[in-house]
Amino acid sequence: MPKPRDPFAAIAAPTRRAILDLLREEGRLPAGAIAARFPSISRVAVSKHVKVLREAGLVEGHEAGREVWYSLDSRPLRVIQEEWLAQFAPLWDASLEALRRTVESDGAGDEGPAPG
Repeated sequence: MPKPRDPFAAIAAPTRRAILDLLREEGRLPAGAIAARFPSISRVAVSKHVKVLREAGLVEGHEAGREVWYSLDSRPLRVIQEEWLAQFAPLWDASLEALRRTVESDGAGDEGPAPG
């Protein structure tokens, strides 16, 4: 069995991110409906993008007769958020705190508009 693709690599392509957004918004969609949303690229190219997302565990395929319906599996994204992006939260918190201090100090002497 081949090693699963890295979710970071899978979401690097804008088209794949757009497919994930589509599935997040629409829920389950058949392959043809996904391809129809990307008229500027071939169905084969869309299929390859979906395959990369499946191999990364970001998309699941469910056969229903002759069609395959795809849906988002956000668990790998949650792992990315919890294990990698969360490391940057203290930096964001520090930036927001610095912004808060700046805004509050700029407005400390304001009494409102001057009487006119």
